[in-house]
Amino acid sequence: MSVSDPIADFLTRIRNAVMAGNQNVSIPSSKIKVALAKILVEEGFIDGFEQVSIEDKPQDALRIDLKYVGERRDRKPVITGLKRVSKPGRRIYVGRGEIPWVQSGLGIAILTTPKGVVTGVRARQLGVGGEVLCEVW
Repeated sequence: MSVSDPIADFLTRIRNAVMAGNQNVSIPSSKIKVALAKILVEEGFIDGFEQVSIEDKPQDALRIDLKYVGERRDRKPVITGLKRVSKPGRRIYVGRGEIPWVQSGLGIAILTTPKGVVTGVRARQLGVGGEVLCEVW
């Protein structure tokens, strides 16, 4: 099956797994998805991830371990929201002074810049702008 927007598919699979209370989710792997997963681990939104090769499929899978806080009955997901900003039909580019704050600094914006895929805070430190891929809070 061909996916027209793989980043939106990545975010939707994570959102659905969190809403269902799953411990992990499996997603078809790509370089941009690995970069997004690394940022989510660094920022503490997920526990970890690993690339798993599947014998009968040409593409590796990315297994993401979701993070929850609290005990069994009172367990709450760390990720409360995911939003795709720049879409294939409408790309959103920002300069270094226009990088958005997400939830007044409680969330992160993930950008693709000439320096790679970085968070909004890191892009401000580097003094670069780019395409706003998504927001996570």
